[in-house]
Amino acid sequence: MNQIDINDSHYAEDELHEECGVFGVYDFDGNDVSSTIYYGLFALQHRGQESCGIAVSDTEGPKGKVLSYKDMGLVNEVFNPEKLEKLNGNIGVGHVRYSTAGSSSRENAQPLVLNYVKGTLGMAHNGNLLNAVELREELSYTGAIFQTTIDSEVIAYLIARERLNVPTVEGAVLNAMKKIKGAYSLIVMSPRKLIGARDPFGFKPLCIGKRDNAYFLSSETCALDTVGAEFVRDVEPGEVVTITKDGIKSDKSLCQKNTARCIFEYIYFARPDSKIDGMGVYESRINAGRILAKTHPVEADIVVGVPESGNPAALGFSMESGIPYGNAFIKNNYVGRTFIKPKQEQRESSVKVKLNVLKEAVAGKRVVMIDDSIVRGTTSARIVSLLKAAGAKEVHVRISSPAFLHPCYFGTDIPSEDQLIASGHSVDEICEIIGADSLGYLEVDKLSEMICGQTGYCDACFTGNYPIEPPKIDIRGEMG
Repeated sequence: MNQIDINDSHYAEDELHEECGVFGVYDFDGNDVSSTIYYGLFALQHRGQESCGIAVSDTEGPKGKVLSYKDMGLVNEVFNPEKLEKLNGNIGVGHVRYSTAGSSSRENAQPLVLNYVKGTLGMAHNGNLLNAVELREELSYTGAIFQTTIDSEVIAYLIARERLNVPTVEGAVLNAMKKIKGAYSLIVMSPRKLIGARDPFGFKPLCIGKRDNAYFLSSETCALDTVGAEFVRDVEPGEVVTITKDGIKSDKSLCQKNTARCIFEYIYFARPDSKIDGMGVYESRINAGRILAKTHPVEADIVVGVPESGNPAALGFSMESGIPYGNAFIKNNYVGRTFIKPKQEQRESSVKVKLNVLKEAVAGKRVVMIDDSIVRGTTSARIVSLLKAAGAKEVHVRISSPAFLHPCYFGTDIPSEDQLIASGHSVDEICEIIGADSLGYLEVDKLSEMICGQTGYCDACFTGNYPIEPPKIDIRGEMG
C-alpha cells in the first residue's frame, strides 16, 4: 500500500484556504468610514490572512480623489489609528486576502484602485475567474497594461472599458459580468455609488446591511454584527445592487434558476455566527455531526472537535449519540490559520505550535475526533498521533464533509487530484495511513440534509460535477 511521508515538504501545507473577504460602506451622513471598514475586515480575517487594504472616497469631494492603503499582513498589523485617520471619506471598500502559491505580494493586495477617463474605481473581489487568462490576453492586445498578476484586475479593466459605452457604472459592471466566467462577489466603489455584484451561480456569499443612515456590503453577516449593522438581505446570485443617496436599486437580469453556492462555506470557511443565504453556519455544522453519528456510529467515551470548525460538528455528534462532548485540544489563538512554516527538520512540530492535547481529557479513553476535512492526510496523521501519545486508547476519526476527490477552480485552494489523499486511497487505506482506529466521512447525499434540505450548491470537489466546464489545464497558480 502507498504510504505518505508526513514530513515530505510536498505535503507540508495541509489546510484549505478561502481566497478572500470583502466589505464596503456608504455613510449618507458623511461620516468617515475607514475605522468601520477596519472592524468589518477584522471580523472577516478568517477569510484571508495574507494581505489587506482599505480604499475610501468623499462623495462630496473631488470626483477622482481616492485614498487607499494596503499591505501584507493581518488587519491589526497593517492598520493603526494614524493610518486610519488619514483615510477620510464616507464611502469605502475593504479586502482581506489569501493567495494561491506564487502570487503573494503587496502589488496583488486589494482593493484595486483604477484611474480612468471617467473617474476612479475602487474594487474588491472574492472568487476566481475561469477565463481570466484569455481576457487578459485580449485586453493586453488593445493596450491594457497590467500592474498585478490577479484576475481581479481583469474585472476592473473590463468595468472601466465598458463604462465608456454605457451611461452608468452599474451598467458597466453588468456588461463586464456578461464577459467573465467563474466565481465572483464584487464590491465596486465609484465616486458617488457603492455597487455589489454576485456571479449568476452565487459561488461566493455577499449580503447587505444597514446601520442608521449607512448601508453595508459584506462577505458574511458576522461582519455586520461586529459593526452594529442590521442584516437586510443576501445579494441574489446574478444580482447587481447599486447603493446611492436615493437608496438601493437592483438589477436581476442575469439571475438564473441554477445556482451553485459553495457548500464548503457551511462546512469550514464561514464563521459559525454567520448566516449565508438563509442558513445558519453553526446549525449546518451541528447537523453534520448529527448525521455522522447516525451514519457512522461507534462505541466511545468522549467526542472531541478539532478547533475551530470541528467543534460544532462534534457537539452535534455528541447530542445524537449520547457520548459526552469534551475538549481535548488547546488552540494557540495567536497563530491564525497560516503561519511561518518551520524548517524541514522541524516540520513535525508545526501542528504542536497550533494545538496542544489535554492529556487528562483523553488518557485511557476511546475518543471520537471530529474534523472538517482531510486534504493530504498529514495534519490528521499528526493529530491522531498526538492523541495517542497523550494516552487515548482508541481514536475514531469522523469527517464532517465528504472525501475530496477533485480540485476547486472557484476560489478555494483544493489542490489537484495527485495531492488529495482520498483520490488515490480507499477509506480503509486512509484510516491506516493516519493511524486511526476507524474513519467515516459525511456522505455526499447527506449534504442537502446538512443545510436543511436546501439545494443549488456546488459539491464539485467531492463529485467532479462542475457547474461550469473546468479549464483544460490547471491555471490557478498563474492568476491567483
